[in-house]
Amino acid sequence: MSLKSSLLAALASLALVTSATAQEIEIHDPYARSASPMAKSGAAFMVIRNVGDAGDRLIGVESVAAQKVELHTHREEDGVMRMIHVEEGFALPEGGEIRMERGGHHVMLMGLTAPFEQGGTIPLTLIFETSGEVTLDVPIDLERAPEDGHGHDH
Repeated sequence: MSLKSSLLAALASLALVTSATAQEIEIHDPYARSASPMAKSGAAFMVIRNVGDAGDRLIGVESVAAQKVELHTHREEDGVMRMIHVEEGFALPEGGEIRMERGGHHVMLMGLTAPFEQGGTIPLTLIFETSGEVTLDVPIDLERAPEDGHGHDH
């Protein structure tokens, strides 16, 4: 086998490893919304599944759709539900999932760079401790009601 063939084979196997790692994370039913077309903030929701054989952690998120993008959740403090930034991210156990939903875990987008428009999309990159980056286009759905009728608008 020539040096060129060996190099191509090594690159091909590396590409397969990278592809397999990305395939361990599945994103289901993503959508983003804001409270109104003039809103300065919005949020993104989805279900993130780990179909791999090892735990992982969602540690960050990026998007050009906002000046600041953070992982948030709601926690009760002194009898009041508060939205807080979760700097440590969210654990994603082997075979488990993270439900990013209104009134719970979500991606918070602050300082929107353009108004959210029904039917549009925003680019979002989820950053995992082990699996690396997963980039997707998230549909904007301003009309979707919360599944349980609760949760706050952003």
